[in-house]
Parts: sequence; structure tokens; C-alpha cells
Amino acid sequence: MKIPSRLTIVVALVLALATPCRAQSISEFGSDIENYFINWFPRVTQIQSEQPHWITPLVTVTPRLEEEVRYDQFFQSSRNGLATDNFGAGKGIELIPFQNTEVIVGIPGFQKRNMPRNTDGFGDWPFLVKYRLLSGNEEHGDYIVTAFMGFSVPTGSNVNGNGHGIFTPTLAAGKGFGDFDVQSTVGVAFPSGGLDRLGMPLAWNTAFQYRVYKYFWPEFETNYTWQSYGADTGHSTLYLTPGLIIGRIPIHDRIGLTFGGGFQVAVTNHRGYNHNVVLTARIPF
Repeated sequence: MKIPSRLTIVVALVLALATPCRAQSISEFGSDIENYFINWFPRVTQIQSEQPHWITPLVTVTPRLEEEVRYDQFFQSSRNGLATDNFGAGKGIELIPFQNTEVIVGIPGFQKRNMPRNTDGFGDWPFLVKYRLLSGNEEHGDYIVTAFMGFSVPTGSNVNGNGHGIFTPTLAAGKGFGDFDVQSTVGVAFPSGGLDRLGMPLAWNTAFQYRVYKYFWPEFETNYTWQSYGADTGHSTLYLTPGLIIGRIPIHDRIGLTFGGGFQVAVTNHRGYNHNVVLTARIPF
């Protein structure tokens, strides 16, 4: 009878000991995943309790972390009489998967253009990641500072997309004063190509809001863009956007309803459109 070598015995012992450890590791990993999803909403509640409880503005991206499904609708008109209707406007689902972090997965908006030739189609596919740097709720300063990284995948058809990926680092901040709050973002867009055509626009959006009767949020926004490169170098565009948002109206448990609208008006000669009716509907959860 052949006697097992010392090496064979050692390998057999290692495998025998490792098998239950590996099974235990897989079991613990599965349990961690299960607990992660079971504790999702309590974790989100805790994260959101550490920040102000304002409403998300119409155009300005809020520095707050939100969980919601959102749909926007634009009706834009230009000075040559042409109109563009944007269904969805790149909004989608917003989730808070980790502490201080939000991920927004947008849905490409469908743009219907009132033009002689068929140029209707979907825009680019947008994404946004937020990381909350500092915050205090209403009892602890009522403020927030958040960093964004937005990027878009050039999936747009015809003239509805940029033709290149665009990365947009942004810094956002907000401060509350009782029922009044200010939320503002400053960011620069860096295209992966087509720089002469797309440029590197700097966007500065600010929203001023006042809460009335718990659910009513009249607001006024300034939406400013300055082109720092390309064919439009040095040109500035400014839109003023008065609006009203109603929410968050409770529906069931965590589920609510928020909706509103506004009217965006260009006040500079250099502009992409003259007027824009902005509608929004959201289901926060």
C-alpha cells in the first residue's frame, strides 16, 4: 500500500480547514448583502436627517441628497418661431446607496422639433454622482456643501446629442434662513472631443425659495452660462426663471408627490431659445 507523502497530507489538511471557512465567508457575504437592502430605507432616513429639508428647485440641481423618480417637460420657443418640446429632459431615478452619496441615472429625453426636416430623436444619456461634503439640518446651521460629477454618454440621434461624452465637475452649496433658502451650483463642462464646436461652458445656477403653508415653495432662479472656449468664446447667456413647486405631499409611508412649473425667460441677446415652459413631477421615496 502506498503511503501518502508529507506534502499530500499538508495539502489535504489545508483544504479541509479552508472549505468550512470559505463556506462561512460566502454565507457572511450573502448576509451582508441582505442586510444592506433590508436597511436601505432606515439608512437613507438617517442620511437625509443630517441635511436641510428644502425642496429641489426646477432647474438648479439641489446640493441635497434625494431619493425619487422624476419626470420633467420643456416647451422651448426660439426667436425664429421654431419650437422644441423635450419629453423627460434627461431626468430619471435618484438613489442614495451609501453614506453622503447619491447617484442619478437619467433617461435620455425625447426632443420633438418643429422643423421642416425630421430631426426628432433622443438626446444623450446623462448620469450624475453627488458626494456631500458638509451639512447641517435646521437645528444645526441649516446648510450644505456638495461636490458633483456629471457625465453624459453620446447616444443622441441626429442633432439631439453632442456627439461626444461630456464631463462636468460641479460644486454646489445651500443655506437656509428660516422658511427662506438659497441653493447654488457652479460647474464647467469638459467635452471629450469637438472642443471648437462645444466649447467649455461655465454654468452658474442659483435658486431662491420661500416656504409658504408647509407645501408651497415659490421660487426665483437665475440660470447663467459663460462660454470660455470655441466659436462662442466670451458670450454669456442669462435666463430668469420664476416658478412654484408644491410638495412633498405624503401619499403612503415614505412615498410622496411633488410637482410644479415655471417660465424661463432669456434676458441676453445671445441665447439658445427665448422662452421655456418648465414642468416637473416627482415621486420621492
